Amino acid sequence: MDAREMMGAAVEAFTDALKKASRAADNTVTNYRRDLLAFRSFLLDRAAVLGKRVDEIDVTSITADHIRSYLAELMKNKAARATVQRRLSAIKAFFRYRETTIGAASPARTIRSPKNERRLPSILQEDEVRRLLEFSSTPDDSTTPAALRDRAIFETLYSSGLRVGELVGLNWRDIDEELGMVMIRAGKGNKDRLVPLGEPALDALKKWKTAMPIAWEHDGPVITNLRGGRLTTRSVEMLLQRRIEAAGLTAGLTPHGLRHSFATHMLGNGADLRSIQEMLGHASLATTQRYTHVSVNHLKEVYRRAFPRV
Repeated sequence: MDAREMMGAAVEAFTDALKKASRAADNTVTNYRRDLLAFRSFLLDRAAVLGKRVDEIDVTSITADHIRSYLAELMKNKAARATVQRRLSAIKAFFRYRETTIGAASPARTIRSPKNERRLPSILQEDEVRRLLEFSSTPDDSTTPAALRDRAIFETLYSSGLRVGELVGLNWRDIDEELGMVMIRAGKGNKDRLVPLGEPALDALKKWKTAMPIAWEHDGPVITNLRGGRLTTRSVEMLLQRRIEAAGLTAGLTPHGLRHSFATHMLGNGADLRSIQEMLGHASLATTQRYTHVSVNHLKEVYRRAFPRV
């Protein structure tokens, strides 16, 4: 067989080409190479099971059925759908590269990726949010700088629906206390947006601002550790997890879960989807609509009250 058609060499040629493409991240190249070599290993094992002694795979012999068998094997072994999708993306990219460089037809062209699992977002009920925000182990504990900062973190996340990365990226100049608004600068999709802040969140931020161990600066970070350094997203996740456990609430809630809670409660109390889309910074209304299924009873009630032929 022609060495140029051997899969190992073809994968290396493909990943080398990816490395030279300025738009390809190092992680993308590494992941594609690993996923393609995993597919190659499957084909070698399959050949062995069929009684064929091979130490390499001829790329031109790979068919759509081989790819489907591989995906079926992954799903049989309980691989996550995201993993299956990623492996198929690597295979499609590999054969697309061969198609454009040497004109070889792609056996992956007609294979569709499995659909994403639609999971209910993990959220808190409104009374649970109140318990989370107002929890303190002792009365004195609620007035320490750390406690005031944590209250500011959770009030702001819930009040504005910010992504945790947007929260930790805030500087004091981004908050307009008089207007009750926060400017999210270059959020996801590189778009700035203005988001309202509720009075409890503004009050919590003012108390934290006064209590900061290292004096605040106009261009300095809002959320810091007690040494004045900007807090990381991981630190916020850990703070929330500790608060959740201490308050005896739903395990597994993440800072993003407070964003889900914000959107769901806004919708449940009559906010329209377009407004929620604007506040969350979603490029597409379809992304925002994922929250409607958790408020279906509210929507049905609104329909029942408003539609004249019910």
